Amino acid sequence: MDEQQSSTRELTVVLDGFSYLECPRWHDGRLWVSDFYTDKVVVTDGRSGAGAEVVAEVPGQPSGLGFLPDGRALIVSMRDHRLLVRGEKGQLSEHADLSAVVSGVLNDMVVDEQGRAYVGNFGFDLMGGAALRYTTLTRVDPDGTVTTVAEDLGFPNGMVILPGGVLVVAETFAGRLTAFDVGADGGLENRRVWAQFDETPDTEDVGEAAERLQVGPDGICADAEGAIWVADALHNRVLRVAEGGTVLDEIPTGTGVFACMLGGDDGRTLFLCAAPSFPEHERRPVREAELLAVRVEVPHAGLP
Repeated sequence: MDEQQSSTRELTVVLDGFSYLECPRWHDGRLWVSDFYTDKVVVTDGRSGAGAEVVAEVPGQPSGLGFLPDGRALIVSMRDHRLLVRGEKGQLSEHADLSAVVSGVLNDMVVDEQGRAYVGNFGFDLMGGAALRYTTLTRVDPDGTVTTVAEDLGFPNGMVILPGGVLVVAETFAGRLTAFDVGADGGLENRRVWAQFDETPDTEDVGEAAERLQVGPDGICADAEGAIWVADALHNRVLRVAEGGTVLDEIPTGTGVFACMLGGDDGRTLFLCAAPSFPEHERRPVREAELLAVRVEVPHAGLP
C-alpha cells in the first residue's frame, strides 16, 4: 500500500446501543442510518447525546438509503429484494421488486439527481457460509423499472456518484473501487478500476479472501477534492483515497467500521458506523454498534 498520513484525531460517540449500523446519509441537516437487526431506520442531528428518531420500520431488514428529487426517502429492504419509498406521512410502499434479477440479498445503494437508484446485492449467502460468487448492479428508474446495468462485481457495496457523473462502487471481496461513467439514459459505461488496493484474491472461500485482502472496502463517501473515504471492514480503519489508489489519510477506529458519510453543518464531520464485527449471529443478539464522528479538513461532495 502507498504511504499515507496517519491521523490521531479524536473520535466521539454520537449514538450507541444499536445492533449493526449501515448506510449513513446526511440529508437536510440530519443523518439517516439503517440498523440492520432491529429493522429500523433512524435519524439524528449528528450531535453527541442528541438521541435518534425512528423514521421507518422495515421487517425485510433495511440497508441502502437515498432520496428522490421530491425529498421522499428510498429504503432498501434486503431480504425480500424490494426497494421501498417512504411517503410524506411516514408510510412505506413498494417502489420496485428486484427479485427477478438478483442472486442474493440486497445491499447498499446510491440515488442520483434524477431519482435513479443503483442497488447492489450480495450475490451469495454470505452469512450462511456459501462460496463467494460475483454478482450484478441493478438500476431502478423513478417509475420503478428494473434494469441490470453491470455484471461480474466482487460483492458490490458502498457507492458514490462524483461530480461530473462518475459512479464508483466498492467491490469488497475484489479489494478495489471500480468506476463507470453514467450515461444520459442512466446506463453505466467505460468501466475501469478507480483504485486497486491489492491483488484480487483468486478463491471462492470467503475467509481465505478476507485474510488476503489488505483493504476490504465497504461503505464509501466522497469529498470536494475528488478523494473517497473508504471504510475498511477488515482492518478497523477508514482511509482517504485518491483516484489511482494513493492513500492520503488513515483514521484508526479501534473497532470494526463498515460505512462512512461526510456531513454536519459544514460537511466536514465524518460519521462512522462501528461495531466489533459484522457476522449476523454475533451482531443480532447484542446492542454494541455505535455511530462515531471525527472532524476532517475537506468537506463533502457528490452523492450520497
